[in-house]
Amino acid sequence: MCYLHPVTYDSKNTIEINRMVHIKINGQEIEVEAGTSVLKAAEKAGVKVPSLCYNEELGHFTSCMLCLVKDAANGRLFASCSVTTTEGMSVITDDDEILEARQTGLELLLSEHVGDCEGPCQVACPAHMDIPQMNRLIAAGKFEEALKIVKKDIALPAVLGRICPAPCEGACHRKTVDASVSICLLKRFVGDENDAHPFEPLPLTGKKVAVIGAGPAGLAAAYYLQLNGYSTVLFDKNILPGGLLRTEIKPEVLPLIVLDKEIKAILDTGVVFEGGKNINTSVFLDIKNQYDAVVIATGVLADEIRSWGIATNAKGIDADPNSYETSVKGVFAIGNSLRSSRLAVRSVGQGKEVAWSVAQYLSGKEPKGEPRLFNSRFGKLLQEEISEYLKESIPQERLHSDIIKSNGYTKEEAILEAKRCLHCDCRDIENCKLRVLSGRYDANQRRFAGNERKSMTKHFAHRIVYEPLKCIKCGICVRMTARYQEKYGFSFIGRGFDVVIGVPFNESVEAGLAETAEIVAKACPTGALSVNNKL
Repeated sequence: MCYLHPVTYDSKNTIEINRMVHIKINGQEIEVEAGTSVLKAAEKAGVKVPSLCYNEELGHFTSCMLCLVKDAANGRLFASCSVTTTEGMSVITDDDEILEARQTGLELLLSEHVGDCEGPCQVACPAHMDIPQMNRLIAAGKFEEALKIVKKDIALPAVLGRICPAPCEGACHRKTVDASVSICLLKRFVGDENDAHPFEPLPLTGKKVAVIGAGPAGLAAAYYLQLNGYSTVLFDKNILPGGLLRTEIKPEVLPLIVLDKEIKAILDTGVVFEGGKNINTSVFLDIKNQYDAVVIATGVLADEIRSWGIATNAKGIDADPNSYETSVKGVFAIGNSLRSSRLAVRSVGQGKEVAWSVAQYLSGKEPKGEPRLFNSRFGKLLQEEISEYLKESIPQERLHSDIIKSNGYTKEEAILEAKRCLHCDCRDIENCKLRVLSGRYDANQRRFAGNERKSMTKHFAHRIVYEPLKCIKCGICVRMTARYQEKYGFSFIGRGFDVVIGVPFNESVEAGLAETAEIVAKACPTGALSVNNKL
């Protein structure tokens, strides 16, 4: 049998036959060109070995040590980006020892990584709304786009903007400066300003879901289920939807015209509302048999519900805290049916989250709820960091407004208030490899952290921002600026534990990245160097 091999040409234009070697990756035999790194060989075998310091354009560097794999012959761990393949090599890419080594490597990197992935306001929001992005869009006058960001997580922004006690504002870093950003009023402004429906529902899947209870939890659940292609019917004992939002809140606080407008936007997606429907045990069993899934959002548990065959406790229905699935397969429970609470934003958030679980269940998967990524957090701002964060804000004092008596913000006031945001979230939150891998390997950021942390600084130049304390010293920026022959570039400065990445000769970041700022920022595996695009 004849084997064809790749050929290359040397400097004299004569043909050289490249030698091929046979190796095993997790027991799978493959053929690769001699000299191929184990990292690339694994990739050919369909195995993605993680790394942070490796860059296709630059080659290996052996810094992060996340690409560790094992020699099956002797059990030795080695960096797959730096070791080349040899004939007969057998490599293991995933076992308990390798996974533990990668986790430890990530935890060591995280011990010096200072920065919030998500803004503290978003973490504190029970609906987990992307508040910093909303603020940026409002500040830019992009109100319809801001509504899209809000309604990805909050189905009733104009309503909650009037009644929410704003736990997000309690976590706002701007409080360290003067007063928190008026997040609730900005959310209210976005809801009031727009009549457009920001999302088109996906094509119907053929699956039917019943939601029992048309209060804030049930309305939110029905909204997100219908948007995702599930034919949803909303049942309620009252003639009109809204639950306690309609009956227990004074109209001067929450005008019915505002409530009805936002409910209409939900029903306009295709949700069917059946009011005046008393759901007793017999009716519930019929609904359960007729629908592919059921969401219970009835409010405080009544004695009738305890006879529906669902496990309950003294506070309400028993349900998994992540998926909201009850003891009955395909039946979920949210809102005050779990336990009594006056926090409508929590119920709305659970409505969004249960839609994830129902979708997972109807797709034949185990219901687990909304995915949560790793989130780096560094705590309170130090006094010396305030000036660094104010670089992206304005010195404007909070624009106060009496929620009951006023009409809320004007466009000009909303833009001004939104510009007070310090932009505490990471710009590279969607692309940060450190975040993705830390979540994948369940890394503990605090495992090797010291008692004190260094102060954050921000350097702006050429449409990029450099935050040194987010740097993991992978060396990509150093090698990249050298490759592109920057006059100053980036360099390793200092020795041992005190080494940092910076511009030599005390030059500015602007001088160091005169020609390659965006190229280097896009190559950075963390948010240490990122394109300064606030939107």
